[in-house]
Amino acid sequence: MTQNDLLPLFRRSGALLEGHFRLSSGLHSPGYLQCALVLQHPDDAGTLGAALGAKVRSLGATVVLAPALGGIVIGHEVGRALGLRAIFAERQDGTLTLRRGFTLAPDDRVLVVEDVVTTGGSTRETMEVARAAGATVVGACAVVDRSGGQPNLDVPFEALLPMALPTYAPEACPMCKAGSPVVKPGSRDR
Repeated sequence: MTQNDLLPLFRRSGALLEGHFRLSSGLHSPGYLQCALVLQHPDDAGTLGAALGAKVRSLGATVVLAPALGGIVIGHEVGRALGLRAIFAERQDGTLTLRRGFTLAPDDRVLVVEDVVTTGGSTRETMEVARAAGATVVGACAVVDRSGGQPNLDVPFEALLPMALPTYAPEACPMCKAGSPVVKPGSRDR
């Protein structure tokens, strides 16, 4: 699956948005990719999961771990593509943690799956959940990489769609300086 295959998929589902957005990282951007609008279609979610699974199969993961909320659907689909169980971490009192009876063991080889990576913060936090449980993190992947190819992870990383949309610290944001209202379309408030 190439960028030429993916961009029409995002456009068709209305997932490629333009405006003034506050990302989960706290940064501002004139563009936003709402993966949930693509992933709401099971066939598209399955196609993306299979494509990601093909990119990371060689890592030898034994379990998929995704952060809630954005990573749950794609994590499940990558797990399906790889024939692995797919679990998720969610916030409790502001901290990402395993709940709902999900567990990891020292012999687990964890693949962290995200919808979008910008700074890599959520991915690193999810990796720490796995490591705190004694598991080994073997890699990470995402549908979209907004990091400019620099997610700053200490494991192999793969993405289907590298997307070079500019980001700004709020105090340096030209859209804020122009008085444009900011929208927070993601799933996590900061």
